[in-house]
Amino acid sequence: MPKIFRPTTPGQRKLVLPTLLELSPSGKRTPKALLEKKRRTNGRNHSGHITCRHKGGGAKQMYRLIDFKRDKENIPAKVASIEYDPNRSSLIALLHYQDGEKRFILAAQGMKVGDIVQTSNEPPFQVGCCMKLKFMPIGSVIHAVELYPGRGAQLIRSAGLSAQLVARGNGYATVRLPSGEVRMINEDCRATFGAVSNSEHNLRVIGKAGRSRWLGIRPTVRGTAMNPVDHPMGGGEGRGKGNHPQTPWAQFTKGYRTRSNKKTRKWVVKERR
Repeated sequence: MPKIFRPTTPGQRKLVLPTLLELSPSGKRTPKALLEKKRRTNGRNHSGHITCRHKGGGAKQMYRLIDFKRDKENIPAKVASIEYDPNRSSLIALLHYQDGEKRFILAAQGMKVGDIVQTSNEPPFQVGCCMKLKFMPIGSVIHAVELYPGRGAQLIRSAGLSAQLVARGNGYATVRLPSGEVRMINEDCRATFGAVSNSEHNLRVIGKAGRSRWLGIRPTVRGTAMNPVDHPMGGGEGRGKGNHPQTPWAQFTKGYRTRSNKKTRKWVVKERR
């Protein structure tokens, strides 16, 4: 359950944060080999121009190197700790392999310290184990799915998400994604059993403007609150003029399709809409 704090300051009156009881005690140091310096761009390109608004500032962070490929086959690994990662919504798990190597992976729901996981083509089919789609039982709940064999997981990596393996045939597995889309994926692609951890992430309430700034999020101003020169939805007396919702560059939003016509749809069995 998310933790609701007893307010001792005005900024805590609406604050709701997940309790994260599965986190390991914060006494052990993260292996330095799995940390990298992280240089912020603050939404600017190489010319210094803002290309992504509302980014900037925030607390300093180190980047944790996550093993999305899971390519150490048939070597069991013990879950040494479950840790917080400031760079993603899910928790991460530190694995100690039998050959001495250490790696981070995305932590799955229900994963505990002491669990044994591995990448293999044979059972057990338990949470945290990684396997090619062609060896998984039909109906399996999965996450961290590859789109191309050997390239590393690209789908279903955010907190609380999971997909389901629906069918298999002709070298492809049919997967139902969290959005409702059903698509085919090469059956040689790897995926991990279970759902992604920290499912209560979407229930959190930031509580105050300062906490957003700690996260590196700068303020967002509504278009209807701007002047006509600044935004297509700006101006008017009092509340909105009745425009169709659109971006500052007059691109329609809220339902307007922006997917490129050059992208193929032949792998999509059923669209999410």
